[in-house]
Amino acid sequence: MAPPRERDNKRRKPGGPGGPGGPRRKNCYFCREKIEEVDYKNYNQLRRYISEKGKIRSRRITGTCRRHQSQVSVAIKRAREMALLPYVTN
Repeated sequence: MAPPRERDNKRRKPGGPGGPGGPRRKNCYFCREKIEEVDYKNYNQLRRYISEKGKIRSRRITGTCRRHQSQVSVAIKRAREMALLPYVTN
């Protein structure tokens, strides 16, 4: 019979994704504030979802839900077309 492997003897650390020291789940800002539709005219709010280079930030970074992230991306694209937001920053 083979001796037990080393990694089988190691214990897991306590706590999981929500445990001590683990990453916390981000709540969607729009769901918290009960905002149904994201408005492209509110460009000050949309700036929060754009990086310094002008890219749209992902759900993983912003913490928005799937539904609102889709609305945010459409609103950013519309605001860019209306020249409210820049496509690229220098």
